[in-house]
Amino acid sequence: MASEKLKAAIIGSGNIGTDLMIKILRNAKHLEMGAMVGIDPASDGLARAARLGVATTHEGVEGLTRLPVFGDIDFVFDATSAGAHVKNDAFLRTLKPGIRVIDLTPAAIGPYCVPVVNLAAQLDALNVNMVTCGGQATIPVVAAVSKVAKVHYGEIVASISSKSAGPGTRANIDEFTETTSKAIEVVGGAVKGKAIIVLNPAEPPVMMRDTVYTLSDLADLDRIEASIEETVRAVNAYVPGYRLKQKVQFDEIPANVPLNVPGLGRFSGLKTSVFIEVEGAAHYLPAYAGNLDIMTSAALATAERMAQSLLQGAHA
Repeated sequence: MASEKLKAAIIGSGNIGTDLMIKILRNAKHLEMGAMVGIDPASDGLARAARLGVATTHEGVEGLTRLPVFGDIDFVFDATSAGAHVKNDAFLRTLKPGIRVIDLTPAAIGPYCVPVVNLAAQLDALNVNMVTCGGQATIPVVAAVSKVAKVHYGEIVASISSKSAGPGTRANIDEFTETTSKAIEVVGGAVKGKAIIVLNPAEPPVMMRDTVYTLSDLADLDRIEASIEETVRAVNAYVPGYRLKQKVQFDEIPANVPLNVPGLGRFSGLKTSVFIEVEGAAHYLPAYAGNLDIMTSAALATAERMAQSLLQGAHA
């Protein structure tokens, strides 16, 4: 049987959308580019798409529905903003109720999806939310600890280069912290989650760095470390620049000297500290932009698995 692919459109011709387009063109096995959608006719993303033979429109989601290729589009990636995504999804559903939408904004209309943690449960969802770059980098670690011990509190600090934070990222800082915090609980398994993002203005630009702290019940340290290392390898399979920066660190918090954690109260047990670095693949942006790379890589991994499932179902 000849290789069969489903067509995808990308809404948002900025940094994330353009990087995602290049990933689909280079690496996708079950998807192919159908259209690139923007609102700025002078955007580099639209110009690049046109040079690569991809249908384009600068008239937003309505322009997409007017393109001849729209009838063949099965997947739409939305790389705009949280507010725009709500309108885009609603508009698309009026014309194609069953279209699959992969949400790269913090809008979170659909269920959170972190591929190594819960993709199998989301294969039939019509809209999945890719949380945030910080969420994709850190929630797998929280989930890895949760497999071994009850996590009462998970806190993540995502530090990214200012240069890799475009207008969409900057406009969604509040949504970033809220969505990531909630997903640490819902997907990561923590009772209480907290997320912090730092835009680092250093020159030359620094790699994305993520710090994950969990407070859990006491458990076998070797089992926790092995679970984290196994999860890091699983993420690395679709984000090659994802790695542990140093060995996992453990601190036992004794009952007679507990921590006082806001929103959680007095805690004694095990503190686990994990330090992650994410180097980008430099498909469109420099290697320091790992925050964008992990989002586009996770979105593509999700859509590829969904497309594979749909194609297998069609031939069953």
